[in-house]
Amino acid sequence: MKIGIVGNYGNDNNGDESILVGILSQLKSEFSVKNEDITVFSNNAKQTAERYGVHSYPLYYKQGNLYKTFYKTYRTNKNYVSQFDLLIIGGGGILMDFYRREAHLYGTYALMAKNANVPYIVYGCGAGPLDTSTGRFMIRLMCKHAENISVRDPESKQLLEDIGVKKEVNVIGDPAFSLHKPKKVQAKKPVSIGVSAVPVYNANYWPSGDEEKYEAYVKSMAENLDHTIDKQNVTITFFATKYPQDVYVTKDIKQYMRNKDKVNIINDNLHPDRLLEITSSFDIVVGTRLHSLILATDSQTPIIALSYHQKVSNYMKLINATDRCISLEEIEQDPYVISRAVDMLQTNWQQIVEDTKEISQNLYSDAMNGKQLMAKAVKDE
Repeated sequence: MKIGIVGNYGNDNNGDESILVGILSQLKSEFSVKNEDITVFSNNAKQTAERYGVHSYPLYYKQGNLYKTFYKTYRTNKNYVSQFDLLIIGGGGILMDFYRREAHLYGTYALMAKNANVPYIVYGCGAGPLDTSTGRFMIRLMCKHAENISVRDPESKQLLEDIGVKKEVNVIGDPAFSLHKPKKVQAKKPVSIGVSAVPVYNANYWPSGDEEKYEAYVKSMAENLDHTIDKQNVTITFFATKYPQDVYVTKDIKQYMRNKDKVNIINDNLHPDRLLEITSSFDIVVGTRLHSLILATDSQTPIIALSYHQKVSNYMKLINATDRCISLEEIEQDPYVISRAVDMLQTNWQQIVEDTKEISQNLYSDAMNGKQLMAKAVKDE
């Protein structure tokens, strides 16, 4: 049996890599497949092949413009897709047009599979934003011919239905939840906090860079974390899921902090297994990156979310923890908002720990149920 996987892999975004690790694990437990039976289309095919022992080809072939790029990609990679017994499009937040690429690129793979009579599924994805008519069209087309569709949160399901997707949309959570690895010992009192940060508004990363907004964001994060150290008597460790961009922003934050002696930065490219170890070592994770929050939940570490994107807010709503979801606007307006959130966790610590354990187990079970959709796509064919 030959299986293909397409998503935002090989991009040194170890949150997305954790999705791929989860999908690979699910495939091996559901089907009699080995690494050499799997092909991953990747932003860095050489890295992906070496890291996972799979076949890997470029996700796309850049040409003069987007349409020439998609045409070249279709003409080249359709030959690989035609050999598969199943193509998995997912997971991650790829059902969007924020960067004006994703919807069209992944829709191109759906067309490859459809025209080769290869069954494909849309698997464990996040949807939105979808602001362009062509983006919505490509996502509708992708979903129309899929064997089945699954997303990671109810808001993504609602958005797909709102843009006209007629097929049933299943909510299974993020495939990274299958990396369930509970910590062996929970702290009696939280004193160690891990923090992930996204370089929002940074011109070298953000689609519409704004240096003034970036500076305000960095300074407000520094001030909030300083007050958290002062008030809650904790240490802060910055860690990155997107390397090296997240390391750069944490260094910018640290330079504005007073309590530098209580702040550490892990200056490493942390692969998913290492990220699980890191998040497990903290008592609390204050996460901006979605998968810093997901991997913390995998390790049953209580979380506070700093929402830079709707997908972060959707996740906190999914686990019924919106009271621990802080917007970037709140951080800029209130230098004590993170400190108060940490104080709330400390005050209700034992209950928070038990709630986190239950959430972690439930999300793991939901993610593992996704394997049935993989199997059904092949059996239906």
